Amino acid sequence: MLPRVSPDLPLLTRLWFSWVCSWRVIFDGSFAGAVWRLVHEAERSALPVALPASPASPPSVTAVEPQPRRFEHALQLLALLQREGRLVDFLEQDVAAFSDADIGAAARVVHDGCRRALHAQATLSPLRTEEEGATVTLAGEVSADEVKLTGNVKGKPPFTGVLRHRGWRATTFALPAAVRGYDASVLAPAEVEL
Repeated sequence: MLPRVSPDLPLLTRLWFSWVCSWRVIFDGSFAGAVWRLVHEAERSALPVALPASPASPPSVTAVEPQPRRFEHALQLLALLQREGRLVDFLEQDVAAFSDADIGAAARVVHDGCRRALHAQATLSPLRTEEEGATVTLAGEVSADEVKLTGNVKGKPPFTGVLRHRGWRATTFALPAAVRGYDASVLAPAEVEL
């Protein structure tokens, strides 16, 4: 059972979640299909339709005032990852025809640039100090934000298990100030050579 979360996840949680999902979409076709269906169902359900005034008149789409974007910071970070590491280009590329060596070489370039961009904006530290693979005991209540229990989860704490991932916490995070008129939805401008 999934932990209950508020409808508006914090920025860093969304950033982590988008990173995990993007890699899973690349390497897990069934997961990618499920996400694809969810996105398109959400887009269809988000479009408000006015009820007909009378049975003879057809339904029409109502004009909706644009809402302030709550995701501009996420788009700004994505634009930085694109600028420094060409992340969007890599994710949008159909890599099925490329060899593993070519994909690996491209991933190295994307990794270096995205890592540089991330470190320029955030200071990260591991949530757990133990080495991955070490046996750990979790006493008391476990925060679902900080620890994900997997495997045979039953009973109450203390829990003893193997640390598979140390987790990450952003201790600092700051994006550059956006200039007036900045359109966060433009992740990378088109380039035209004259």
